[in-house]
Amino acid sequence: MTEKIRLDKWLWAARFYKTRSLAVDEIGRGRVLVNDQLAKPAREVGPGDRVRIRKEDPAMEVLVRAVSSVRGPAPQARLLYEETPQSQAARERAAEMRRLAPEPAQQIADGRPTKRDRRLIDAWRNKP
Repeated sequence: MTEKIRLDKWLWAARFYKTRSLAVDEIGRGRVLVNDQLAKPAREVGPGDRVRIRKEDPAMEVLVRAVSSVRGPAPQARLLYEETPQSQAARERAAEMRRLAPEPAQQIADGRPTKRDRRLIDAWRNKP
């Protein structure tokens, strides 16, 4: 007999979501897929199932390794799943792209207008 548990409870125990109600909301919005299919919170998952979680930009895809009905410490929760190599590579690429992306604030060379600049702008706007 294979051991299975509700999807929302497993996501909570594996520490993907802080509460089961948050897990239920995300599942209801279609952000969690089980074996590439939309799932409901009561869907049972067990070892060998593939769960795709769209929490950040590159979705995280994990394989269920074990089930637990209690929420334990983070090191113990990490034993419940294994991230796929494709998911790890995609997340590393996204992190590298974010690191190499230019800082948006660098385009602002002069900074915010000073008090004098604001007076000049106001004077210019009020003139016909």
